[in-house]
Amino acid sequence: MSFIFTLILIWGVFMGGYMMVSKYVKSSDVDKIKARLTGGGKKGKKAKEGAAGANTVVRQVETGKNRLGEILVERFKLGPKIGAMLEQAGMNWQPARFVQLTIVCFGAGFAGGWLLLPLPHVFAIVTGLLAGAGPFIMVYFKRKSRLRKFEELFPDTLEFVSRSMRAGHAFSVSLEMIHREFQEPIAGEFRRTFEEHNLGLPIEVALEKLAKRVPSLDVHFFVSAVLLQKRTGGNLAEILDKLAYVIRERFKLRGRIRAVSAHGRMTATALSCIPIAVAILMFYTNPDYVKFFFTDDVGQMMMGAAIFLQIVGYLIMKKIVNIEV
Repeated sequence: MSFIFTLILIWGVFMGGYMMVSKYVKSSDVDKIKARLTGGGKKGKKAKEGAAGANTVVRQVETGKNRLGEILVERFKLGPKIGAMLEQAGMNWQPARFVQLTIVCFGAGFAGGWLLLPLPHVFAIVTGLLAGAGPFIMVYFKRKSRLRKFEELFPDTLEFVSRSMRAGHAFSVSLEMIHREFQEPIAGEFRRTFEEHNLGLPIEVALEKLAKRVPSLDVHFFVSAVLLQKRTGGNLAEILDKLAYVIRERFKLRGRIRAVSAHGRMTATALSCIPIAVAILMFYTNPDYVKFFFTDDVGQMMMGAAIFLQIVGYLIMKKIVNIEV
């Protein structure tokens, strides 16, 4: 009996040691793969900690923290659109987190308007909508700023790739060198393109995904030029130089147009702000006169129509002075 017990004990110790060693080896392999996909080693960890929202090939999805947002995203299928918007803004958020933050801001604005404003409670919905639009406005301006910075650095990037290819480097190696020589957002986007290609994705598909992530006409020209050169041949370095020259000339033309249309933009802003300033002055000088627009049904309809027409007029003036190049 003691012999059988000793045999079982030895077998248990052996199996336990084997499971621990195999688990350690497996986790080590997984860590190496994750380190390669996310930037590699200690440098990748520091870069991940130092740059919020950095682009990586692999993303970890946190579930359970934003359950209400996840339900709404799945119900209305908002994941792809919101995810693309957050990715273009350089924010490492999940769509569910964005939706839940919007709901929280709406609730806070609604509660504040209900409890604090000396107006009918129905206008608490307006304050809630304004507060709920806060996350979207923040993401919109971050996205706009990031894309503008990308476009400003893009001509220098094309010239760098052209010089690198003339020096004898391959096109894919030139893309990898951009990550070391340029700053965000150029570095992160091209690093991701290189990593996708390095992990087995064809260069054509990786560049097409870059064009989807960065909705810029210049990037589409770049991707089209590279794909056309791969199919028909030609001097890619010379093509990139000419493309960089065209982009710079377009920037100069855009600057001239903005200088010419500055008066129109200032006029549109002034005409849109005058009614708001008059309403604020009237609210402090003659509040009984202004309360008509809040307490009376006809006054509320008039105020709603005035706000609607004011927004329509501003959008029309904005469209007139907004000249695309």
